[in-house]
Amino acid sequence: MIDSEGFRANVGIIICNDKRELFWGRRVGQDAWQFPQGGINADETPEQAMYRELLEEVGLEQEHVEILGSTKRWLRYRLPKRFIRKHSTPLCIGQKQRWFLLKVKCQESDFCLDKFEKPEFDHWRWVDYWQPVKEVVFFKRNVYSRALKELAPILFPEGAPANHYRPKNRHPYRSRR
Repeated sequence: MIDSEGFRANVGIIICNDKRELFWGRRVGQDAWQFPQGGINADETPEQAMYRELLEEVGLEQEHVEILGSTKRWLRYRLPKRFIRKHSTPLCIGQKQRWFLLKVKCQESDFCLDKFEKPEFDHWRWVDYWQPVKEVVFFKRNVYSRALKELAPILFPEGAPANHYRPKNRHPYRSRR
């Protein structure tokens, strides 16, 4: 689903454990790390897409997690020009994402990265809250920072840990409805 501005509807999934650490997945065959994410099909709500992507990418079912919260608005990022498929119709220039914060209610042994034929991740680890902003590919940094900032009060009602990393590449696309 690509909107009239060229942004593909997508969900992002931030999974935390009891220690308030975050799931961080390495993309298959790459030295690239990210949160689980994926497109929203035309017949899905963002929540339904989130549960489908959670199963496809991490192998977890709805009963394995609790939804703690989600971003109130779409968060957008543009793709670098070299990643835009100029001959695709409709043209996709980036993604607009709804982010979900989940807490696991299962064992680590329930995680299964290769439940389906084409896995997204080949390895994962627990990381500190702000570490993903430091490690994710540059064009997703602002979205990650905004999602984590918005969701931090849910996980850290006493106040979030200090964020020692601030993305420098400010992007003109801020949160929009």
